[in-house]
Amino acid sequence: MSGTEHLTVRRVGATLVLTLNRPEARNALSLPMLVGLYDGWLAADEDDAIRSIVLTGAGGTFCAGMDLKALAGDGMTGERYRDRLRDDPDLHWKAMLRHHRPRKPVIAAVEGHCVAGGTEILQGTDIRVAGESAVFGLFEVRRGLFPIGGSTVRLARQIPRTHALEMLLTGRPYPAREAERIGLIGHVVPDGTALEKALEIAEQINACGPLAVEAVKASVYETAELPETEGLKAELERGWPVFATADAKEGSLAFTQKRPPVFRRA
Repeated sequence: MSGTEHLTVRRVGATLVLTLNRPEARNALSLPMLVGLYDGWLAADEDDAIRSIVLTGAGGTFCAGMDLKALAGDGMTGERYRDRLRDDPDLHWKAMLRHHRPRKPVIAAVEGHCVAGGTEILQGTDIRVAGESAVFGLFEVRRGLFPIGGSTVRLARQIPRTHALEMLLTGRPYPAREAERIGLIGHVVPDGTALEKALEIAEQINACGPLAVEAVKASVYETAELPETEGLKAELERGWPVFATADAKEGSLAFTQKRPPVFRRA
């Protein structure tokens, strides 16, 4: 699989690793990067051999948000990328996981700065790991801008409202330990090991039944805003079909035979 000049794509076992690759610009979002991200999400969804996705950044940083020079019209070069955006004006929102949710689990491996648009993409991921020197924050209000990548909707659904509003309204930086304390991220690890930890989690996911994993993820998001009775009904509709799969039978058989299961997405 190939990426773009600002995004690299590689396989590690059953995990697709997408790496934001503009370290000289702290991996600020460019049009080639956004096109590469969206293509990566689609490639993972379409390839049954891929069971998880890891999103990370090159050069010891995750993402410093939108490239403001590019936003002003200087830097979004490459006619083929412009053509993609003309063909799909929603592409940048899909790339940032605002208008697209991959069916495979997405794990963020964060080092260094993960701010503004970086923190907005982060909210579209499922599991989050950060190096201990990582910094998070939504700086838009400090620049007179609006965090339009979904944060005014998502953040208060993911962390307590008081913390969400403080992050949104002050625009201040949050060190990794504080981000972990308020629930924005799940793991803080030594600097330089976030990707290693993310791949470890991905491998644990990859060992599970893929149909079950995808159904569980879908159920969590589908029922998040439903009343409990409706959510429980929707859970049954998602969950019962999993029990009828060959993978479910294989999982039970492997348990009784004391061997690793061999899942076939069937």
